[in-house]
Amino acid sequence: MSARNPPPSSKPAASLLLNEQLCFALYSTMLGMNKVYRKLLRTLGVTYPQYLVLLVLWERDSLTVSEIGEQLFLDSTTLTPLLKRMETLGLLDRNRAKADERQVIISLTKRGRELKHRIKAVPEGVFCATECTPDELASIRDQLFFLRDRLFKNA
Repeated sequence: MSARNPPPSSKPAASLLLNEQLCFALYSTMLGMNKVYRKLLRTLGVTYPQYLVLLVLWERDSLTVSEIGEQLFLDSTTLTPLLKRMETLGLLDRNRAKADERQVIISLTKRGRELKHRIKAVPEGVFCATECTPDELASIRDQLFFLRDRLFKNA
């Protein structure tokens, strides 16, 4: 190939246009998603990060702070104040592990478990807000998980 006709590259040309940035597409989409969740969760008195913690604990109760952090991709310095606020709200209990005092076990309270029944409408509200089909949403979710895993591998 001549210098005028370089070989095709699988790497896209670098762009500094805002709307061509993957990071901005993800960021602005998350802003929209947060607005939808904020509206749906407001009447329940729960924030989006608190909702995520509840989802983890409804799936499996009595986890350590680090186990919750691993699932939510949060470190303990971010997670601990959130968990303390949730304890103040009566949604969960924080207790030192008997086997290892350094570990804190997070467990749902009765109020935290009961909230699950009231929150069931949230996923349906989000689904309606997206105006996507179930197959479209599943595909988007799977692609985002795939991208997330690659980004963490290369971070």
